[in-house]
Amino acid sequence: MSLLQSWPEPIIRVQSLSESGIRKIPDRFVKPLSDRPYNFTDTRTSSVNVPLIDLENLNSSNEFVRKETLDLVSHACREWGFFQVANHGVSHELMEKTRAIWREFFQLPFEEKQKFANSPVTYEGYGSRIGMEVGAKLDWCDYFFLHYLPEALKDEKKWPCLPVSCRKLVAEYGQELVKLSRRLTKILSINLGLNEDYIHKSFGGDCETSACLRANFYPKCPEPDLTLGLSPHSDPGGITLLLPDTDIAGLQIRRDNNWLTVKPIPNAFIVNVGDQIQVLSNAIYKSVEHRVIVNSNKERVSLAFFYNPGGHTLIKPADELVTNDCPALYSPMTFNEYRSFIRIKGPCGKSQIESLKSPR
Repeated sequence: MSLLQSWPEPIIRVQSLSESGIRKIPDRFVKPLSDRPYNFTDTRTSSVNVPLIDLENLNSSNEFVRKETLDLVSHACREWGFFQVANHGVSHELMEKTRAIWREFFQLPFEEKQKFANSPVTYEGYGSRIGMEVGAKLDWCDYFFLHYLPEALKDEKKWPCLPVSCRKLVAEYGQELVKLSRRLTKILSINLGLNEDYIHKSFGGDCETSACLRANFYPKCPEPDLTLGLSPHSDPGGITLLLPDTDIAGLQIRRDNNWLTVKPIPNAFIVNVGDQIQVLSNAIYKSVEHRVIVNSNKERVSLAFFYNPGGHTLIKPADELVTNDCPALYSPMTFNEYRSFIRIKGPCGKSQIESLKSPR
């Protein structure tokens, strides 16, 4: 990818804006009327619980219970693109501690966080924007982005050294979520009628599969009806495991032209299908557009874990899912080529994957 070595405009730290006491947000954060979270052209916005799936049922001695659970995952991937998982094997204490340590990081003095300021080359570090278009409308969010896999990209020295337990906790959290992600990709592979390790191998196997974390901080916003914490998009990668802030909801998904607010379940992860799974499944599973709203009363922290193909791995529809009646919808493309779009343009709905459909 050919990316700039530095951001094209001065970086605005959203947390600093929020804490300055402003009553109006800068124009750079004001979304067009059609993109605002509470505008009059939207159909109604309501709260919903996406399917909740108990993964412990996959260990049941009852074959019917196991099959029913697999079917629930399949239905969620086909009809929702999102689901929540409970009894997933990740320690609840580790989840809470990791979320808390990131909350502490974002409360550190500005100078400490700035030591880890990122660039658009890799996005790794402390950031406040996605995309490099000059004059683009910005999202009301700061974040920290880091790599877990492949090992060649993992560099804990680039991770926060404060709070002192941050690196150790974040490393342990990443190990556990890699295990969970591999378990979920097995389930998705089986449900597609493929070998259970098909997605894992397609992503590059043990050596090339990539995994990364984006810790999101959504500060209080004096005009939450004018902006978004994260603009509408589908995730460009494989699958995403989101650990939300359970105190207040912020994630919204687009369904039947409505924006639905997802109610987070304590100790559950919100899982969503990314664009690469849509490609690999030949659109049997579909990534779904989503966004994040902000509020004026409470700041929020969420942790998004992305499990993706290796950057140089070529992703295409699985041969087993391509027939005369269902030809391949997408041409092969490496993940680096694919994700360069969002890294340059920023979040743009589902325009990227829709533009890649092969002519029928």
